[in-house]
Amino acid sequence: MTGNDTTSPDVPLAPPSAGRDDALARARQDFRDQLIAAGLLIPTGIDGLYGRSGEFEAVIDGIDHAVRRAGRAAHGDRPRVVRFPPVFPRENFEKTDYIASFPNLTGAISTFDGDDRAHRALLADRAAGLPWDGHLTSAGTMLVSAACHPTYASLAGTLGPDDVMLDVYGYCFRHEPSIDPARMQAFRMHEYVYVGDPAAAERHRDGWVPRGLQVLSDLGLDAEAVPANDPFFGRVGRILASNQLDENLKTELVVRLYGDLSDGTAVVSANYHRDHFGENFGIHTADGAVAHSACVGFGMERIALALLTTHGLGTAGWPAPVREAMAL
Repeated sequence: MTGNDTTSPDVPLAPPSAGRDDALARARQDFRDQLIAAGLLIPTGIDGLYGRSGEFEAVIDGIDHAVRRAGRAAHGDRPRVVRFPPVFPRENFEKTDYIASFPNLTGAISTFDGDDRAHRALLADRAAGLPWDGHLTSAGTMLVSAACHPTYASLAGTLGPDDVMLDVYGYCFRHEPSIDPARMQAFRMHEYVYVGDPAAAERHRDGWVPRGLQVLSDLGLDAEAVPANDPFFGRVGRILASNQLDENLKTELVVRLYGDLSDGTAVVSANYHRDHFGENFGIHTADGAVAHSACVGFGMERIALALLTTHGLGTAGWPAPVREAMAL
């Protein structure tokens, strides 16, 4: 089973210590408070859930400009641009196996479909200050956890004579409330997804590691490529994570948002899924083989935060080459 998580946490430097952990927690909170005081993020009252200012969105747009430029240089006009809403059918969510790997990060949508009597019961509980969400039922939809997940159902069947390259961009949700602004519950990913031949899938993943490093370098960020694994849930998850690392399925590009207090924060992730999605979604190549897939995902908010902590909270003072790379 293969994950697709571009938001692995900061990893405290070894050996861990209570003093370092406390300092890292303070650094995260201080950075969040500075972003809010500067008006870049708008608090909602829930950790990890923020509004964004126009200046923050301009940074996101600038990052996207740099990412799309790299995509054009790598693939020309080949990628098919697809955009999905941040909600998709539960049936398709099940096929990703995300619930087996990350149940703690999952978001399900519920709604009310009762009659007047049921509505009165709901209102009575609400008036009494009691929980009322027990009156809701599943809407049959889930919040998207990785931008590429909705794409695989659209590819079910035989791909035809050509493999598939997709340009995917959208909001994702993961339930991991935190004071760390880099661990947002709602965030955006821009992905380039390949589906087709196994060897080409590996080349796609491997090719985007230096390409992603170049994008970050053009933005004035000091990034490092490291072998990585997803934070799979539970005891079995630890085995999956170990296997993923041993088999070199995932590489992350990390930037140190908090200096020497941690080994860094993943801002880009390059993943080889093998035939996981091809098998689960019934995707086959022209010769009848189960399709393999790979993706690179740019964590847009995390890259924005890396830029803000590296170059300062006011974009007007950023280095000219960085502003030029972002078309600011």
